[in-house]
Amino acid sequence: MVRYIWQRNEWPGFSWDAEQLLVPLSECRLAQGRLMTRVAGLGLSLELQAQAEILVEETIKTSAIEGEQLDPRSVRSSVARRLGIPTAGLPVDRRIDDLVSVLMDATQNCDSPLSAERLWGWQAALFPSGYSGLHKIQVGKWREGTEPMRVISGPIGRERVHFEAPPSGQVPTEMEQFLTWWQESRGSVEGIIRAALAHFWFVTIHPFDDGNGRLARALTDMALSQDDLQRVRAYSLSAQIMADREDYYDILERCQKGTCDITPWLVWFLGCFSRAIRRSEDILDGVFSRSEFWRRYDHLKLTDRQKKVINRLLEEGPGGFEGGLTTKKYASMTHTSKGTAFRELDQLYEWGVLKRIGKGRGVRYELAIVREDHYT
Repeated sequence: MVRYIWQRNEWPGFSWDAEQLLVPLSECRLAQGRLMTRVAGLGLSLELQAQAEILVEETIKTSAIEGEQLDPRSVRSSVARRLGIPTAGLPVDRRIDDLVSVLMDATQNCDSPLSAERLWGWQAALFPSGYSGLHKIQVGKWREGTEPMRVISGPIGRERVHFEAPPSGQVPTEMEQFLTWWQESRGSVEGIIRAALAHFWFVTIHPFDDGNGRLARALTDMALSQDDLQRVRAYSLSAQIMADREDYYDILERCQKGTCDITPWLVWFLGCFSRAIRRSEDILDGVFSRSEFWRRYDHLKLTDRQKKVINRLLEEGPGGFEGGLTTKKYASMTHTSKGTAFRELDQLYEWGVLKRIGKGRGVRYELAIVREDHYT
């Protein structure tokens, strides 16, 4: 009985209705062009900051889709080191470092051949201990064994099975077909459509014991880099997939149980792409705001402690610092006394850098206005 798309005789002969894709694809290209123009006008310093912000978000969200929460400060540390940005005081996490390496290799070296060995190396980098959580897994090789590979979502005990991948015995042949198509399709298939096809096809095969989702998204970014010739992404598709996660799993499930006409998947992917572009524009607004902030207060003689806390507030964004900044939190973040923390916060308030909310023991601080669309 044919239940999944890979069981069909025409697999993997994908087809789609080009007319249904015409308008959403045109919208994607228009939005992409606007974003590239804006990034090109940032200047080297701001462009580097924007690249760092996008890569940080990509790293955090591609893991969050799999239910793994990464320490944002460790991610920033890894990204900063890779981009040559100072990292004083930031923690180091080798596991996060390896994930960032994979994401950057996929885009910065997008013209290098994609081979089984390269994919094996990426997957091994995601699991340097050979374990996924408490479970021993195969790394650096295609999955083996007789147990079915199922794509699931949801918390433990309430998992939802979306579809089942081909048996492990078929994986080498399936991946050989995929890699041949990857090489031959470049330049002959529309670039964004090719990225969408690569994502769907790789997820369907699910060739590894673990890490398939992260690698599918890395491959998608690689295909997009080959298309727009940008070695560093100006937008995070993973962040948007995370925001649309329920819809993402729903469309995958529907198409996995359908025919090889995957028009619905392609339409959804193009919409996700457009939303990712809009999300990136918000990130660029934040980069502009931080730059404007430091330009405005550049004349002040701030202590290193004050700079550290302000940078943390800027990174978190409006409302992102839970409960607001208090004297106790300032003292804890800067490893200083409450008395020093109070004086330095009061100084920032007097200078107009921070605004004070509440009274007495309930007082907290937030950044003063920089741009009306970001800080109030």
